Amino acid sequence: MKMTGGWALAGAVLGLFLLGQPAQAGKDLDAIKARGQLICGVGPSSAGFYLLGSDGKWTGIDVDVCRAIAAAIFGDAEKVRYVPASAQQRFQQVQSGEVDILSRTTTWTLTRDTALGLDFGHITFYDGQGFLVAKKLGVKSAKELNGSTVCVQPGTTTELNLADYFRANNMQFKSVVIESRDEVEQAFYSGRCDVYTNDASGLASSRATRSPKPDDYVILPERISKEPLAPAFRHGDNQFGDIVRWSVWAMLEAEEKGITSQNVDEMKKSSDPQIKRILGVTPGMGKALGVDEEWAYRIIKQIGNYGESFERNVGMASSMKLDRGLNKLWTQGGLQYAPPIR
Repeated sequence: MKMTGGWALAGAVLGLFLLGQPAQAGKDLDAIKARGQLICGVGPSSAGFYLLGSDGKWTGIDVDVCRAIAAAIFGDAEKVRYVPASAQQRFQQVQSGEVDILSRTTTWTLTRDTALGLDFGHITFYDGQGFLVAKKLGVKSAKELNGSTVCVQPGTTTELNLADYFRANNMQFKSVVIESRDEVEQAFYSGRCDVYTNDASGLASSRATRSPKPDDYVILPERISKEPLAPAFRHGDNQFGDIVRWSVWAMLEAEEKGITSQNVDEMKKSSDPQIKRILGVTPGMGKALGVDEEWAYRIIKQIGNYGESFERNVGMASSMKLDRGLNKLWTQGGLQYAPPIR
């Protein structure tokens, strides 16, 4: 929005005043700083999003979110402790303070946002629920699944979406409800179920890493829900929430401006005023956020921009080989869009 005359002058004065005020930490951020590490709730290993390697290190898009927040707060992306969070207990773990943040392929919904005492950060992955079936069944569409047996986890939006979809299409199904994702997948691949339903990204991960022969399984074309996946944290600490959001936005803004983990040092010499603000060459953004002026530089240097994280974890450089789709930048026809860092 543009302002003219006296309103423009007043707005400029107010903006300078606000930039001069450092952000005030809340109790959650104070506790994180005193502890010296961020506690991040993740799920059981899921390729592309949160995977515990044989070297004891976690990798994935959701893991990168926590690493980015740690880099912003501490200057070190490794200052994170990862805690397993089950589908049924994950929200209680945030509410109780067992974890500082839940970065676990969690769908942002109205009731989760309002009734559970949670806030959500930026959508890190635009997903949708789908169906995985064996090719030998000869099924080409979800509309052909009437009378099928479907494996699903309880306590998820997936279970509700499944019932809604079959009801809306006047189809019947029998659900096999199993809490553990590992056991759900084992049941499906052993033939106990005709269908496995989950977010399409989760199905791709399962097919790539858990199926005996990935080429023997197909994800049907329908997406029966909107699944905006985002990190969740407790209400009440606005500064921590700001850091969560802007850590992800910094990765998106970096991609849009062509800043990568490989060229970020050279980009510090750029004359572009936006790049100078992002990388802390022009000070002010760190003070406004309540962190070091090089907070975004450290995120990009240690983790990379959003595109780098996507490609190595779930994109064509990974075993998942997912297309960016809706997760492309807005300049490329996708939905990913960051507010300006200024």
